[in-house]
Amino acid sequence: MLKMIFAKLSYSHYLSLFLSLTILSQSAIAQSDLEISVPELVPKSVRQNDQLSLESVSTAHRWGRSSDLEKSKQEAYNLEMLLGLASQNNPTIRQARLQISGTLAQAQQAGLYPNPTLSYIAENINSGGTPGEFQGAELEQRIVTADKLALSRNKYLQRAKVAEHLAVAQQFKVCNDVRIHFIQTLAAQEILALRHEMLKTAQDQMVTTKELFNLGQANQVDLRKAVADLRRHQLDVLAAENKVRQLFYTLTSLVGVELVPGRLEGSLERDCGLIDFDSAYATVLGESPELLAAYAKLKEDHITVHRENVEWVPDIVVSGGSGYNFESQDPVANFSVRLEVPLYDRNQGTIRQAQADEHRQRQEIRRVEMLLRMKLSEQYDTYITALQKVETYNETILPESKKAYEQSLISYKNNREEWPVVLNDHREYTMRRMEQVDNHLKKRSAEILINGYLLHGGLDAAPSPTPPGHIDSTPKPR
Repeated sequence: MLKMIFAKLSYSHYLSLFLSLTILSQSAIAQSDLEISVPELVPKSVRQNDQLSLESVSTAHRWGRSSDLEKSKQEAYNLEMLLGLASQNNPTIRQARLQISGTLAQAQQAGLYPNPTLSYIAENINSGGTPGEFQGAELEQRIVTADKLALSRNKYLQRAKVAEHLAVAQQFKVCNDVRIHFIQTLAAQEILALRHEMLKTAQDQMVTTKELFNLGQANQVDLRKAVADLRRHQLDVLAAENKVRQLFYTLTSLVGVELVPGRLEGSLERDCGLIDFDSAYATVLGESPELLAAYAKLKEDHITVHRENVEWVPDIVVSGGSGYNFESQDPVANFSVRLEVPLYDRNQGTIRQAQADEHRQRQEIRRVEMLLRMKLSEQYDTYITALQKVETYNETILPESKKAYEQSLISYKNNREEWPVVLNDHREYTMRRMEQVDNHLKKRSAEILINGYLLHGGLDAAPSPTPPGHIDSTPKPR
């Protein structure tokens, strides 16, 4: 019966409809109209009783003005351009560079020699009616012993190396996040295109149901289900548009520049070769900026222990000056040498604290190694699972789904299949393509993190080279 119904319409009409479904392009998608009115095929009595018209849900509420949407179609961005902008404008990269400058300034300050002290001295004023036994000036200078200033300077120079490794890590965090959100936005664009295809299929299903309704082959329940399904697909398209816009703003936030929304140029499908877990783990252990920073911090802690071990060695304070003795009416001079006797305080507590910091840092290195191994195992699980799905979908699932749709279409043309079955096969094929987009997204995201030393968090504040709990700044750094 259904074949007889469709036979009343021209074959060229349905052929052009199927071709529009199968060769739908991006430009056609962008121009598709989401405002759909109820066709006149539905009886007037039904339309009057139908409380769910297609105009009941407004599509006028969009993210951005219509002029912005038109302008966004003209803008195009690629990954290389966005990475270049991020390296120059992301605030966390600038923070990391300033950490290096600040630590080098500490090294400069820690190595400066102490200033001399100039004093004016008047002793026994009014003794025998004179201005005093002594009136004159005295200069005092502290002589730093045990190479303390050089040790202090070397300590902060080593800390600057820690800051350099952390700055490299921050660069990887930003670049990895830009790459991940770039492909996420690419995937969202592809999902939007496929959602438009699903919407076209739902529109065709709506027309088919109304034809059947007017010919008595469908009831109001079927018609209402078709209206609800069409509206649901329309909302899916709007949600996909919103997702593209949200991901684009996230991407530009990582870049650090408020770019005009536009399309991204790139591809989700990229063959980087199979990543081996053991090789990736060896690379991470040998080259991870986080681990290199931990080793550099251990060397700094070793220098700190040496520095605190010589802190108790007393500095020599030398002072001398000249003046005039008004009682004897002779020019005189003063000279003194002072030093602290380390009888009780030999910096024992601080030495133990520095030693504890050094031992703590050794455990920190081990913690970072185990943390990297855990993160790598998580990402590798995502990667290898997505890779298995991508290859299986490419080899079997997508080709078979496409052939099933094509054969269903041929069967309809030969009057051996009903039209709703063809629409359902097209819907199934489109859903499998959407699943493949998600598989590519997971695979590429995991690849980026594995090859980028598992670093992400491009808008997290750049870390300090001094972990919590360590000895830090004093008025005179040491």
